[in-house]
Amino acid sequence: MKIIALEGPSYAGKSTAIQHLRNCGIEGRAYVSGCYVRHIAHRDDIPPARTDSAAAQLAAFEKFMAIENARVRAALASAKPAAILDRSVDTLLAHGHALDALFGYDVHHQLRDRLQELPFLRPHHTLYLDVPAEVLTLRRKTAGHTAAESDYFLHDPEFLAHARDYFVSRAQSPVSREVTVIPADTGPADVAHAVEALVTFWTR
Repeated sequence: MKIIALEGPSYAGKSTAIQHLRNCGIEGRAYVSGCYVRHIAHRDDIPPARTDSAAAQLAAFEKFMAIENARVRAALASAKPAAILDRSVDTLLAHGHALDALFGYDVHHQLRDRLQELPFLRPHHTLYLDVPAEVLTLRRKTAGHTAAESDYFLHDPEFLAHARDYFVSRAQSPVSREVTVIPADTGPADVAHAVEALVTFWTR
């Protein structure tokens, strides 16, 4: 099975592109999975985006990795030739990279070491939706987010810059075997088309 991941910050357009793919019948040829956060039954069980210590953050990452493990195993069990994932383990590594840059947690390399035990989580191709922080802010406002929601840690411009650096500047190489950066002005239909082209290439 070939694993294709869509990456990018919240409101970059990943879920919209995946919905477009579903509407076009992609699930007849590929397994499709929403973000792993959606696989946590109760919202209160979702670990915080930022904890007070490196140890607590690693524990949070471990929970997410367990979910990612189950999600990818379900894709593999589907026996379809390709899987399309909304986010991947590289989300966790980008998050760790950002925390190291902001707070000196030193968790990124520990996450990479842990993933050596789970090599099947590594995507074959990742499309990173490169949307600037100011565009994300506008999209959140358009969606009706309050000021309190916009202050959420994962929406912080510094955090977003460091997470983007992981995918775009390659300060730490993503674990995905190949990464394609998709410009901000690319519409969801075009993103979906790029994903579908990869599925077609691998399943023809």
